[in-house]
Amino acid sequence: MSILPDDTTFAEFKKQCLSTDNWVNKYDKYGMKVWVESLAADKGNNVAKVHKIKCSMTIGDVSAATMYDVVHDGVYRKEWDPAMMESYDIARLSANADVGYYSWRCTKPIKNRDVVSLRSWQVKGDEYVVINFSVKHPKYPPCNNFVRAISILTGYFIKPTGPNSCTFIYLSQADPKGSLPKWVVNQASQVFAPRVMKCIHKAGQNYPEWKRQNSPGQKPWLHPEQSTLPLMDPAELSIQRADSLENMDESHKVALQDGEDSS
Repeated sequence: MSILPDDTTFAEFKKQCLSTDNWVNKYDKYGMKVWVESLAADKGNNVAKVHKIKCSMTIGDVSAATMYDVVHDGVYRKEWDPAMMESYDIARLSANADVGYYSWRCTKPIKNRDVVSLRSWQVKGDEYVVINFSVKHPKYPPCNNFVRAISILTGYFIKPTGPNSCTFIYLSQADPKGSLPKWVVNQASQVFAPRVMKCIHKAGQNYPEWKRQNSPGQKPWLHPEQSTLPLMDPAELSIQRADSLENMDESHKVALQDGEDSS
């Protein structure tokens, strides 16, 4: 059985993006909404290991096609992603799938995270979907500088509402591999997620001009023949299971800040 996602996976992801069941709204301002899964809360000061968050943004001045380019363009991501430390593609797996590495800064004093993930994309009618999930790559094991997080299913659903407007949805189901206190999760849904969505909206506004000056015809996500990545057999990859990685208990690191930062 192939590790590559099929139509059913894309359809299920779209369904989750559009569903309102079992979601609790945490932010609703300026055409932007953030939800967390209502089942995610746990007793005590920590939260459930799997974190599920969904962000939706109504964009009135950028086309769906441009936003699709923005989430794909790894070179451009360095211009707008405030959390990114390092990001690169490792290999292509098919015309619409690749495997890559991403590391990001976490709120201090939480240790920074990284992930190796399989990314796949689909354009169906006027809808754009990009999804990813964690995989094991034989040459990219966990390293000491980062906690290896798990993306169970993460991605974007983009649908035009007009020639230069769209609905943009980001959904992430992930295991950060650690005991995180409530203030960290609250901050993620109420502060950090809206900030990132604003950054990506601005990135969409600026992308056409930036792209005109940076290899304007180079879009391998639209034209697979342009890819210069080495081809890799998907069978060399396996799904990264959360229980095979070490958990990082960081609740003690933030105990003193809990009263100050929680909301």
